[in-house]
Amino acid sequence: MEEKVGQRKRILVAGGGITGLSAAFYVAKQAREHGWDAEITVAEASERFGGKINTLRKDGFTIEKGPDSFLSRKTPIIDLTRELGLEGELEAQNPQSKKTYILRRGKLHPMPGGLMLGIPTQLKPFMATGLLSFPGKLRAGLDWVLPRKEGEADESLGGFLTRRLGREVLTGIAEPLLAGIYAGDTHSLSLLATFPQFREAERAHGSLIRGTRAGRKQAEAAAKAAAAGTGVSSGASGATGTTSEADPVAKLVRSSMFLTYRGGLVTLVEALLAALKRDGVRLQTGRRLTAISRMDGSDGDGGQGYKVSFDDGDIESFDAIVLALPTFAIGRLLDALPAVKALSDIPYVSVANVILAFRAEDVADRLDGSGFLVPRTEGKFITACTWTSSKWLHTAPSDKVLLRCYVGRSGAEGWLDMSDDELVARVRADLKSMLGLDADPLFHEITRLPKSMPQYPVGHLDRVRAAREQLAAAMPGVAIAGAGFHGVGLPDCIRQGKEAAQAIGGFFLSVTVRGD
Repeated sequence: MEEKVGQRKRILVAGGGITGLSAAFYVAKQAREHGWDAEITVAEASERFGGKINTLRKDGFTIEKGPDSFLSRKTPIIDLTRELGLEGELEAQNPQSKKTYILRRGKLHPMPGGLMLGIPTQLKPFMATGLLSFPGKLRAGLDWVLPRKEGEADESLGGFLTRRLGREVLTGIAEPLLAGIYAGDTHSLSLLATFPQFREAERAHGSLIRGTRAGRKQAEAAAKAAAAGTGVSSGASGATGTTSEADPVAKLVRSSMFLTYRGGLVTLVEALLAALKRDGVRLQTGRRLTAISRMDGSDGDGGQGYKVSFDDGDIESFDAIVLALPTFAIGRLLDALPAVKALSDIPYVSVANVILAFRAEDVADRLDGSGFLVPRTEGKFITACTWTSSKWLHTAPSDKVLLRCYVGRSGAEGWLDMSDDELVARVRADLKSMLGLDADPLFHEITRLPKSMPQYPVGHLDRVRAAREQLAAAMPGVAIAGAGFHGVGLPDCIRQGKEAAQAIGGFFLSVTVRGD
């Protein structure tokens, strides 16, 4: 069907984090491909773009004050990297730092080999680990014979893992690993919204361990194919790379579970902003949406448009909008729609990063891994520690050590009332007790991230589905996306930004076809 090019299309992307920037990038790409005359605006409430991505370059250090890396097997960020020409900037994790520790009774134990998302797939290392008692290991083995749960109803991640593997595996291994991604409580997190593959493993194989073992080789093969650009990818991401075995990106993805950029994750933000500027996108900071209202027949083609009010007093009209904002902000903006307003009820947890730099000679213990995780049951202040300079060799001079400690999780947000000095003192006390590290740091950097970690409660997917359906019916041409919906990692946010852009493109095409 031949497409008609109508008058100028005005598109607003609200939110300049990685979701919003990705949405704007893919909207601009569609405009080029379809020959649309499009005016795209990105409005960010804060004074900087990038959202939680915040790289500090200081005294030879590359310091991530927000996220520090991404899962290489998730293809949306690999696809975007290729499209921006950043392949040469990718950096793999130090292969000598693959070991991760978990604290148990005040002692660091290496995670047993063969774990896949905290699920044991190899018997010998699992039975040898000091993280679990012998009865705890035997209880986990019951997973092989316990019946599968029938029905489609959602359940909590913690309830599921306890049912399949027992409480000790949950609290000692799975919870610090899996709940740490969301800074949440596994007994409050939705299984279907966080790790639906666990339910599928149980359903297909009658056992979580058996299903995880069966899926391991298949997942590795799929990741290899996706990295090589053979078209095997997750969701709507698509694969855009070459199939050549010599492809350096494919090799990196195969060799390293995590990747980053040599100049820090801000490299991606800088490249996106440069691409958007080339496309003539209006980039605005310090500009917050305060209201959105629908205008019938506001564009020349008889379609629907929207009047948007900003906190600077300006009012502008747009034909389509992407709201790449926290769910509580979207719920406030669209509170006339009950299902969308209910998004405000999705809880968010506040967390902080405390980064410390030391002289290498002051760190007595050899940091022979990527860091350690701290279960709730240990009663420590920090929830995890990344040995950044061991995990990422480009982040510090060779005679320095960089550590990144995490503070805060669901039910443990008392740190919000602490001063910076108190935060550093509490973190250093934990490092002394766990690593014997008592030296004064060369410097510290603190990043406070209030209400930054969305929690996906049981029934989350139903709530999001209801909101999207009501929004599509009441406000066509308005898309919602972000970490509060379908995944908190950078690749997940990029995927959602791309999907939102595709929804906007589909809206314009449907209007053209209908002749509305």
